[in-house]
Amino acid sequence: MTRILVVEDEPGIALGLRNDLTMEGYSVEVAADGEAAFERGRAGAFDLILLDVMLPRKDGFAVCRELRRAGVKTPVILLTARAQEAEKVLGLELGADDYVTKPFSPLELCARIKAVLRRTASGQPNVCRFGEVELDFDRCLARRAGAPVDLTPLEFKVLAALIEARGRLLSRDQLIEQVWGKGVSITDRVVDNHILNLRRKLEVTPTQPRHLLSVRGLGYRFGDPAENLTET
Repeated sequence: MTRILVVEDEPGIALGLRNDLTMEGYSVEVAADGEAAFERGRAGAFDLILLDVMLPRKDGFAVCRELRRAGVKTPVILLTARAQEAEKVLGLELGADDYVTKPFSPLELCARIKAVLRRTASGQPNVCRFGEVELDFDRCLARRAGAPVDLTPLEFKVLAALIEARGRLLSRDQLIEQVWGKGVSITDRVVDNHILNLRRKLEVTPTQPRHLLSVRGLGYRFGDPAENLTET
């Protein structure tokens, strides 16, 4: 049975979430503050963490940041009453997998949970190698020619989307939806900047990329996986 940790300090909301998710067939535990969320999340016994942003003792952003720094890869969905784009993007930069803005319907929440669980269990290879680069998606580690490379969580997500597409072209809109989520007002330039940063960090000659390829006016694709990509 899929185990979900619900982190919510409002007892009524926490009870409603527990009941709704239990009815969907999930095993649910509840934590009421950020410190408890970090300790229980770090134990790694959950398949997904539903994490409210506004929490006592430690807010959801801090919990997410510390879990990722501790090497915890459990999928995280943030629950937030804050509708600002910058705050949503901050959550993704810190390593969250998705967010749901309050108030939300149980149907929407369950759909988001299923989508994240499906995405994280989609068969993404644990380790990918291409050229001089080695990517460990389980631990969010990257190396180039044996030296560590510092990639942000969003850069890892962009890479994962391109690699999972197996050489197919992804438009900027498709990348935005897969990486930042539906309804986020991210400009094409933001996508382009992430690709440029990845090329600078991973390509031997960033101005003549062999792996992170662009198709003028259409989008991006990963270089021919038959030639460039090995998986373990």
